[in-house]
Amino acid sequence: MYLEKIEKAGDIKKIKPEHYEQLASEIRSFLIEKISVTGGHLASNLGSVELTMALHLELDLKKDKIVWDVGHQAYTHKILTGRKAGFDTLRQLGGMSGFPKRRESEFDCFDTGHSSTSISAALGMAKARDVLGQNNTIVAVIGDGALTGGMAFEALNNAGKCDSNLIIILNDNKMSISENVGGIPRYLTDIRTSEGYLDLKDDVYNKISGTKTGNSIVNSIRRAKNSIKSLMSPGMLFEEMGVVYLGPVDGHNIYAVRKAVKEAKRLKRAVLIHVVTEKGRGYSPAVKHPARFHGTDPFDIATGLPKKSSNVSWTDIFSTVMIKLAKRDERICAVTAAMPDGTGLKRFSNIYPERCFDVGIAEEHAVTFAAGLAVGGLKPIVAIYSSFLQRAYDQIIHDVCIQNLPVVFAVDRAGLVGKDGETHQGIFDLSYLSCMPNMVVCAPKNKWEFSDMLKYAAAENRPIAIRYPRGPVYEGLEEFRADIETGVSEWIYREADIALFAVGSMVKTAEKVRNILKSKGLNVSIINARFVKPIDEEAILEAARSHSLIVTMEENVRSGGYGEKVLDFMSSEKLESECMIISLPDKFIEHGSVDELIKIYGLDAETVADRISKAFNK
Repeated sequence: MYLEKIEKAGDIKKIKPEHYEQLASEIRSFLIEKISVTGGHLASNLGSVELTMALHLELDLKKDKIVWDVGHQAYTHKILTGRKAGFDTLRQLGGMSGFPKRRESEFDCFDTGHSSTSISAALGMAKARDVLGQNNTIVAVIGDGALTGGMAFEALNNAGKCDSNLIIILNDNKMSISENVGGIPRYLTDIRTSEGYLDLKDDVYNKISGTKTGNSIVNSIRRAKNSIKSLMSPGMLFEEMGVVYLGPVDGHNIYAVRKAVKEAKRLKRAVLIHVVTEKGRGYSPAVKHPARFHGTDPFDIATGLPKKSSNVSWTDIFSTVMIKLAKRDERICAVTAAMPDGTGLKRFSNIYPERCFDVGIAEEHAVTFAAGLAVGGLKPIVAIYSSFLQRAYDQIIHDVCIQNLPVVFAVDRAGLVGKDGETHQGIFDLSYLSCMPNMVVCAPKNKWEFSDMLKYAAAENRPIAIRYPRGPVYEGLEEFRADIETGVSEWIYREADIALFAVGSMVKTAEKVRNILKSKGLNVSIINARFVKPIDEEAILEAARSHSLIVTMEENVRSGGYGEKVLDFMSSEKLESECMIISLPDKFIEHGSVDELIKIYGLDAETVADRISKAFNK
């Protein structure tokens, strides 16, 4: 009823306060209904409804800005800025993004998708505001999980020197501050931010400062105040960094959040408001299983169960093999950056808790920590999504590869991942990993080869990255299971005319391409590349001697990928065979289903076969 009245930004201010609770309930029902159909981030959004409402009530979004960390808790923000209709196409090709996008709305002030960036971005926006002489409010909303990322603390350290207003909302849905100390911090917050206290403090400090005795008194007062706060205030960490701490505040109490924001706006400093919320609030399955409903596929509302049965995934295979490896070798350990469920390490951590290390959302630390484990005599396997591993680029080079340490990188969600869009597509890893000296980069074609590659990597004494996609694992070509040797490809079919060199997930596509081309009377070989670094030069030479067209196939951008390496080698050897590169374009890929994106960007079997046929017959 009240949700129908929200058609554009600012409409929430027309809702009477006595109807806020009903509006919050309607928003939650709307989110549950829509996400059950499209899939998306549910639990985090259910927990931030009142917080978002309070911000929209207290701010003027025609000029004020909200930066949403990661951005997967911004669904209510999208609703309140007039985008309800977009939820029918949420995360679908051509539809509304699941994250804030500047091109989507003027009220999305900063594109986000990875964690721990909001404070840095908001601080930059605040400083730009000051330089330009503007007078708007800048707010960063960051979760307690994102606060484990080092970048957030780098930004907080910088924000402590801020001499103008910046508001940081810490959305804590873990209840990390216990109730028995909650009253004292709230009491201290009321005193420190009340008009009387601030005016008295400024008046007293100004009058007694400037003389030797006065300065001594001021310093004594400050030392005494800080000593008391250190004992009694849970926010002293932020205070010591120069950031004013307010809270904790009940994040489901709109009035309390509005009061805190109003008080924070008065201060000419960086202010952190600690807001406590419940992840999944209003939907019991999400409350009981917040990790499962963090990012969910379509589900049945009554039961909370997925609408389609899930097949065995690449991540499932990784989970199973990791346990087997650890059983055989007590030096095997695992590292995850706050993703034990997503990377399949949950079972491993239950069985080998002393050998599973969750370092929080801190990919840079995860890699250097793993390097330390390796120096200490362990065999760490670091499981991180492809797009998140980008954040540790320097650490992989500097702390692992330079020392040639035996760290294995299990690069999950490599290639197109679909509906999370540009920030999550894992389409750069073959390029950024294979440019690193000492790094070995490989990709399995099916579940059996994946198992073999993990065992191979664990037995080696060098940095190795194994990249594998999201979704159901491929179970075809079981009969082809040659031993794995570094830099050696696997011939699956030996014929003539056309040689398909396929990387990882593209071997399945190469099979389909071969069948299409065979129906046209062409002879086609398939070579499972296996290794992107080092490439199998002997296999390329052999193929070039007996085939007139070499085709490379990879689910990675062209620049720096496998195809360019093969082309470069063929050019250096002055091979006469033509080389065609099948890859993704050098661009950021939008959200949509993986099948749709593969078709759009020409990686489907029909399109590939058509290109090859035309090239071969020209």
